[in-house]
Formats: sequence, structure tokens, C-alpha cells
Amino acid sequence: MADGAEKLRERIERIRERIDGALTAAGRSDRVYLCAASKTQDAETVRSAAPYVDMFGENRVQELTAKLAQNAYGGKPAHFVGHLQTNKVRQVVGSAELIHSVDSLRLAESIDREAQKRGLRQDVLIEINVGAEASKSGIAPEEILSFVESAASFSALNIRGLMAIPPKSEFPGQNRRYFETLFKLFIDIKAKKYDNVNMDYLSMGMSEDYYDAILSGANIVRIGSAIFGPRK
Repeated sequence: MADGAEKLRERIERIRERIDGALTAAGRSDRVYLCAASKTQDAETVRSAAPYVDMFGENRVQELTAKLAQNAYGGKPAHFVGHLQTNKVRQVVGSAELIHSVDSLRLAESIDREAQKRGLRQDVLIEINVGAEASKSGIAPEEILSFVESAASFSALNIRGLMAIPPKSEFPGQNRRYFETLFKLFIDIKAKKYDNVNMDYLSMGMSEDYYDAILSGANIVRIGSAIFGPRK
């Protein structure tokens, strides 16, 4: 595994350099967190990447729970970034440090109820369907303010920001308009100062478009294939 671990480190170093370049180009001095999207990766591979990333993102509940049981994350936070069904909420609340994909009031209420049972507050992001794609989950941009007003009433839910997966880009810069829309929503919600809402994180950008996402204000990028290679 030594050769594999070294390749991972080299890939991540290149990504870090590109992140720094995007921050410089945007005139930003804040931090961008590198979330390694570890869907389908085995525990050994994930453990090898752990020293070089900020957190891991899992799409599947069973992978999250299995890798936590194997101590695969090497002490780094585990985030849940995939679509979450209400019947699996109990497996994720308290296990994932941050749930990126709250896409309905029904799900928000279910997370709140489970968190109350456990005596904790669960950090979440609201997922926005920024490209209005029928195939994707998320709140419509024009409905986000009313959604936040309702979700803010759940006392065991701590809304920490927004997440989006824009349409697949065919060339660099194509998704800037979606990222800029999301950043404007992020700033607008932050200005409202709702209870239980702390707009700390803007999670957008993946392997093919994270540079553009950072130019537009992202501070969490979710990167899978650029770290681990194409999925099997």
C-alpha cells in the first residue's frame, strides 16, 4: 500500500496547490476545507488519505457506519454528503459531524427528532437544487428563505450553511453562474440572523469544477476522483 499512499499524497498536494491558487485569484485570505469524497473506497485507502485531508464525505449510510467501525477516517471528521432517507436518519445523526444534504422539511424534522432523543444538536447544511434539475434533490432557490424560516424552529438542528451540486460542466467556468447564485443566497440568509442558523459553510465544487467554486466563495470542496482516481 506504500506506493498507493504516496500517490494519494501527491494528488492531494496538487489539489491543495490549486486551492491556494484559486484563493489567491479570488483575493481571499480565508480557509477552504478539503472534503475527500470516499464513496466506494475501502478502509485502507481512506486511512492512507486521512493525514492529508480535512474531512471525509460519504454518500451511503452503510459505508459511513462501516468505516467508522473500522476507524478508517484516522480521527478526521466524517460528513454525510449523499441523499438521506428518513428511515436511515438514526444511523447518521450523531455519527456524521455534518449532514450536507437536508432537502426537505420532513427530513429536517426527522433529524431534529432523532437529535432530541440523543440529547445533541446536529449540524446540517441545506441542499439547494441550484440548476432546477428534476433528477436532483434540493430546495428551489426561490423557496430557500421560507424553508430556512421553518427549519430554524427545530431546536436540535443547527443550520451551518448551504450545499449544492450544479449541472455537470462541459468546460471551465460553465458553472460559475450557479456558484454565484448560491453564494448570493448564502450571504442573504446570513444577513437575516435567524435563530439556530449560523452560515459558516458553503459546500460546492467537486473534482471537475472546484477551482471555479472557490472563485465564487466555496469554503468546502468535495473531491473524489481527483484524489482516488476514477471509481471502480
